[in-house]
Amino acid sequence: MADSSAPKRFLVSWDQFHRDCKALAWRLLEMRDDWKGIIAITRGGLIPAGIIARELEIKMIETIGISSYDDKSQRELKVIKGINEQLVGNGEGWLAIDDLVDSGNTAKAIRKILPKTHLATVYAKPSGEPLVDTYVTWVSQDTWIYFPWDVDIQPMEPIASTRKQV
Repeated sequence: MADSSAPKRFLVSWDQFHRDCKALAWRLLEMRDDWKGIIAITRGGLIPAGIIARELEIKMIETIGISSYDDKSQRELKVIKGINEQLVGNGEGWLAIDDLVDSGNTAKAIRKILPKTHLATVYAKPSGEPLVDTYVTWVSQDTWIYFPWDVDIQPMEPIASTRKQV
């Protein structure tokens, strides 16, 4: 019998990520066509922010650096680069973009710093889903997402053969 507690993996290709970012851009454009700018939540939000900025023809991009992950797990959240408060204010009319909302810790920090911003992510897990305004794809909490910038192409074993047999 297969071990159902084994972590799930979701490998996202560049093509899939680009399509998902464009789908997010469509949703955001339907809501409003006069966004003041984008706040990219670094590092994961840089690529989707660039794609969305292009699709929505937004030229004003600010960044906020929040670190809460290493390559395998979450750790204590740190704001490592703040925003230009004179430019962004409380975030009203601005989009904050990230690749993923997982535990919701980064989203909570964004809400505290920029209470009026519209927070959008490409992917959302159940723990963080209530904290974002817009997302494209729901992913189960026990799934680790491998983004295209995190992986190298190599042969893999079939999913069934990687599970422990009881």
